[in-house]
Amino acid sequence: MSDIIITGKQLSASAYTATINAPIETIDIADWLFTLPEAEYQRCCAPDHISAGATFTDDGRRMSINVEMIGQTLMVQHYVAEIATPTLCRMVSTSDAFTPNGRTRVQVIWTLSARKIDEATCEYTNSVVAHPTQEFLDFIDKHGMPFEDAADARQRDGGDHNSRETPLFAASIERRALARMAAKAA
Repeated sequence: MSDIIITGKQLSASAYTATINAPIETIDIADWLFTLPEAEYQRCCAPDHISAGATFTDDGRRMSINVEMIGQTLMVQHYVAEIATPTLCRMVSTSDAFTPNGRTRVQVIWTLSARKIDEATCEYTNSVVAHPTQEFLDFIDKHGMPFEDAADARQRDGGDHNSRETPLFAASIERRALARMAAKAA
């Protein structure tokens, strides 16, 4: 297997936003992401979200493992935190993709962020960018699929998935923030 990322090519990119009705000071995306119960992850894009968990890399970096369907492809994401703060997480994965034609790998960069709108409201952005690995390019070549066709399919399926999960992620982050506020007030 070749994990060489082809940085000059992009399979897909999508970013969607949703409102979080909670003050920015109560938002903690990193805490939410790394303590997210599996059932809550599943609710954030049923039936596409299958499983999630948190672990660490061998060198101690935080990692989120997500299993989900993107179109007809079962993805096993191995997201390693490059940035993990209350308002910004940048997660990078060399992900296993189990397609109807077999298994390959792609790089996925998932960025979760929140920015203050006013004292009581934030804007959540869920951005996903996918790049091919050399293994992926060899895989589609072996199956006679032009890169443009593979990219079009990934853009369509990934964009659709992201558009559905973004408002549900925002609502889940909001519930966590409001629960934190209520606990502090008690």
